[in-house]
Amino acid sequence: MTSSIVKQNLYSVKIATYNGGMARLSKENKATRPTRPPTRRVARAADRPAPRRRTNDTPYHHGDLHEALLKAAERVLERDGLAGLTLRAVARDAGVSHAAPTHHFGDLTGLLSELAAIGFRQFGQAMAAADASAATPPEKGAASAKAYVAYAQAHPGMYGLMFRSERLDHARPSLHEASEASFAGLTRGVGASRHEQISKEQLTLDQAAAIASAWSLVHGFTMLLLDGRLKTILDRSPEGTSVEALLTAMLRLSAGRSARP
Repeated sequence: MTSSIVKQNLYSVKIATYNGGMARLSKENKATRPTRPPTRRVARAADRPAPRRRTNDTPYHHGDLHEALLKAAERVLERDGLAGLTLRAVARDAGVSHAAPTHHFGDLTGLLSELAAIGFRQFGQAMAAADASAATPPEKGAASAKAYVAYAQAHPGMYGLMFRSERLDHARPSLHEASEASFAGLTRGVGASRHEQISKEQLTLDQAAAIASAWSLVHGFTMLLLDGRLKTILDRSPEGTSVEALLTAMLRLSAGRSARP
């Protein structure tokens, strides 16, 4: 009985000694174990800084994207010509999605028509300002003609588009109204030179001939100028003859012929 108790006590002592040794060893291992570097946290999309916006990614507020696309279209037209004016080129220049021009204008014809309407309005305003700056009917006619040519020189791409009927939809209200207003200005100018009121809705044969003659003269002159075809004439003219001087002489000659009985 006593021997059995002694054995049990010795066994308990061994167990306690073993457990104590293991606890001591565990503490020593923790103290000497090399420190692991902290785990690098992968940044989530929400934690990442927003990418810097490109200069042509300026956000457009509702209502002004239409105007921004038209301005981009005019830049592309004057820079790359009518052949380079596509919906994608306009979207790229404006810094918007390729679908934006289609959403606002339907197709390329719609965009070109709206752009031509802007051209006709600018064109008409330039001639009206020139007309207002002159005093007498002959001076008004000459000033309007010079403004006509000056606009085409400053905006050759736009001027070319305005008279490309096969690329435009003249049924669009904006283009129809702008072109009609431009024609009305031409009619008023011819009427002033003839000292009569001319209705653009109903013309006599003489009135129609006078309008066609004036328009043909200035439009033909402008197209020859833009195509570089007047250089031959200017090179053979008296030294120092300018485009404006040549146009003025043509207008004077035309006025003299129309004044003859």
